[in-house]
Amino acid sequence: MDVLLAAFFALLAGAGTAVSPCVLPVLPLALPSAATGGRRRPAGIAVGLAGSFAFATLALAYVIDALGLPDTLLRDIAVVALLGFGIALAIPPLAARLEAWLSRVTPQRAARRGGEGFGSGVALGASLGLLYVPCAGPILAAVLTVQASQPLTGQRLVVGLAYALGTAAGVFAVLTAGRKVLGRLRANTGRLQQALGGVMVLVALFTLSGADGRLRTAIASDLPGWLVSPTSGLESSSAAAHALGTRRGTGSGLPDGGAAPEIAGTQRWFNTPGGRPLTLASLRGRVVLVDFWTYTCINCLRTLPYVKAWDARYRADGLSVIGIHTPEFPFERDAGNVAQAIRQDGIRYPVAQDNRLTVWNAFENQYWPAKYLIDARGHLRYVHFGEGDYGATERAIRRLLREAGRSTRAGTGARVRAIAPDAAVTTRETYLGAERATGWVQDPIRPGGRDFGALPAAIPQDGFAYGGIWKVAGSSAEAVRGAAAGVHFGARRVYLVLGGAHRDVRVLLDGRPIPNADAGADVHGGRLRVTGQRLYGLVDLPRAGRHRLELRLAPGIRGYAFTFG
Repeated sequence: MDVLLAAFFALLAGAGTAVSPCVLPVLPLALPSAATGGRRRPAGIAVGLAGSFAFATLALAYVIDALGLPDTLLRDIAVVALLGFGIALAIPPLAARLEAWLSRVTPQRAARRGGEGFGSGVALGASLGLLYVPCAGPILAAVLTVQASQPLTGQRLVVGLAYALGTAAGVFAVLTAGRKVLGRLRANTGRLQQALGGVMVLVALFTLSGADGRLRTAIASDLPGWLVSPTSGLESSSAAAHALGTRRGTGSGLPDGGAAPEIAGTQRWFNTPGGRPLTLASLRGRVVLVDFWTYTCINCLRTLPYVKAWDARYRADGLSVIGIHTPEFPFERDAGNVAQAIRQDGIRYPVAQDNRLTVWNAFENQYWPAKYLIDARGHLRYVHFGEGDYGATERAIRRLLREAGRSTRAGTGARVRAIAPDAAVTTRETYLGAERATGWVQDPIRPGGRDFGALPAAIPQDGFAYGGIWKVAGSSAEAVRGAAAGVHFGARRVYLVLGGAHRDVRVLLDGRPIPNADAGADVHGGRLRVTGQRLYGLVDLPRAGRHRLELRLAPGIRGYAFTFG
């Protein structure tokens, strides 16, 4: 009985999705096509669209997942098909050959019964079906998208085919109505067909640019919910909840924070095909981990091994990780710096630049690092700020994958080797720029050039001191002449964000050049060579302790922030 009820709701959901605004990118192609062929072309388009849609979600997803092919493959196939059809229709001789070929592959019995246009409609509908996949509504996201990660049982097949059947019925109704309206233009069928080809080419180019995803996002954001998703009432009904509850994962213990904000307003993307942006809408059916980070943040860098391990462990099971690089310092907006950091840190999952803090503000985020887990329906389900609680985060990932019907494979979780902050740290991070400088002996630190004189002989515990001449700005301070900085720290490791290529910093620990055994990874022979704008490791002791660190900086070096671990 539950199978029949689930199939019934899937049938209604398919019909409702066919009349939702999310199909707008498809209608400019489908409606004129339905008006230019034989009387059964609308049926052909509906059958082809629903068939390829069902095939893509029920079968082809298995092949793509098994072969490790890109998730955008279906979309790329659709774009190529549209481009080919568009060029053929725009050039009359090619259109004639295409129609002749399609008429040969159409069953002759159908042709004798007046089915002219059915075969070409099926072919066009099949290419449109792959573009139609992102229109999957909430019920489909909860029911049908699990197909790609579970065995194709009879129950799942029935539900998936019911959705496709509802889609076919809805599309056929829309095309039939549109055909009557456009029927008056049949006298100009040739020109209409050429115009249709041009529209197809434009839509293919539009899709290649990624603008189709932005259009769907704008529709979802700006139109009323009842119009965007006509089936939302069905999804929230008690009957639907009962029939689909096991697939939606109700009662999982993870609260539902509602629809997650879309990822928009970003700049350059890394580790995506062609550098194309991703959207949460395009990842429906997968669990998404959004990780806010910035490449000079030591707290972020200490969490990266875990994020990379989760990506490697669970990507094939349905997890998509997206790093949102939101800069703290001006130089972190540079795409070249970010690209270099991604290479050095071995990050393979997609990363987006959020230079204008658009995504940061959309999520109302306030911390580096911060992790947001989004379920297969696009709802926010788990949030964690800062370091730690890695076990809880991984359990949440596995739980949401199970909710989505994704197998997480038996066995232990991801294996991670990472540096943890020392529990004995007493010194808090501080900044060298005037905007956020705290703990300095010369407080208050004001913007402008200043001679701080000699470093104080005594620096308070967990305190900082300037020495020599510095030019202080809002977010940094630049060494001018005889520049020095000192800190009386309680920690095992000390880090400093620096900029200013090919200049040296002398590093002294307790009044002597720091020995290599106690030096951080970037210090050799008591010296650090600044090679770019990044985080540098100054001290790495066998255990946490209290020491005095002094830095003697060459002119032109910029300092940004001290951190400890």
